[in-house]
Amino acid sequence: MTPAGSAVPSATSDAELCARIVAHGARQVLDDGGYGDYQSMGLSNGQYEIVRRVVTAARAVERRQGPSAADELIDREARSACAERYRAGTPSEGPWR
Repeated sequence: MTPAGSAVPSATSDAELCARIVAHGARQVLDDGGYGDYQSMGLSNGQYEIVRRVVTAARAVERRQGPSAADELIDREARSACAERYRAGTPSEGPWR
C-alpha cells in the first residue's frame, strides 16, 4: 500500500520506451554527425531503422527551419513510428528486431 499523496510509478509501454530511445539516438546522431552500429547505440535493428529515417527527415527540417523545428520533428516522428511498430505488441521477428 502506498502512503496517501505519494505517486504510484506507472509502467512505460514498449512504444513509449522505443520513442524515448529513438529520439535520444536521433539527437545524438545529429549532434555527432555520424552513426554507430545499432548495438553500440543500444537499439534493436528495427529501432535503428527508425532512427535512420527520423535523422534523414530531421536534417532536412534543420536546414530549412532550424534546430528547434528539427527537435520537434524528432519527437513527433519517433512517437509515430514507434507507435506503429508496437501497435500489435512486441515485434516477434527475432530478438534483434
